[in-house]
Amino acid sequence: MSAVVELAGVGVRRGTTQILDDVDWRVDEGQRWVLVGPNGAGKTTLLQILAAQLHPTTGVVEILDEILGAVDVFELRPRIGVSSSALAHRIPPHETVRDVVVSAAWAVIGRWREAYDPMDLARADELVAQMGLAGMADRSYGTLSEGERKRVEIARALMTDPELLLLDEPAAGLDLAGREQLVAVMSQICTDPDAPATVLVTHHLEEIPAGITHALVLDHGHVVASGPVGEVLTSEILSKAFGLPLEVTHSNGRWGAFATKG
Repeated sequence: MSAVVELAGVGVRRGTTQILDDVDWRVDEGQRWVLVGPNGAGKTTLLQILAAQLHPTTGVVEILDEILGAVDVFELRPRIGVSSSALAHRIPPHETVRDVVVSAAWAVIGRWREAYDPMDLARADELVAQMGLAGMADRSYGTLSEGERKRVEIARALMTDPELLLLDEPAAGLDLAGREQLVAVMSQICTDPDAPATVLVTHHLEEIPAGITHALVLDHGHVVASGPVGEVLTSEILSKAFGLPLEVTHSNGRWGAFATKG
């Protein structure tokens, strides 16, 4: 099994703050990872590195057989699908759902004069339907609910058939119904053997979809644990990472965690 991502001794420093410190990590083809940890653990920073949007201060990063710092990131980034709030904030509210998705083919946000062939448009409509949004391709992005927008953003991330899919807290800010609809969509992706290697960042175990195979737990920029999801998402490991006695549950394919009196 070949590596999609491989990090060796990766660190990120901003001024006197060490955001990531000596991170070793490997993501192989077919794996679906979840990154968990408290606020400030370095999860989003790590995802920015995987998206080729941030270079580490120290260490070596290899993404899709390319070394970060020795590759044109503008050629690498189209091979990586990204869904994040930072990208979502740049989407024009008047843009149609179809255009939000199809414009990923040109790696632009907001259609202008670029042209798309019928296959691109058909692919965009197929992804919109796959996200449970059939019939909404002509709707304006700004008229959608927050949950619907999140699913459009994931459709956009999949538009170019990426080799690596990165989902940065996709369920943040959703109500219960929106979260459950999104988790169902992510479960379809993570259980599809033809889907790309996937890395999901979340604060809440309840947002972890079926099909996740591995987990990485971060705390203050350090790797607390990494490996098969069932071996990593334990009460002992997460209690250590969050500094709080936690009981981790796994039932009917879903994860959960709650504080105990310890």
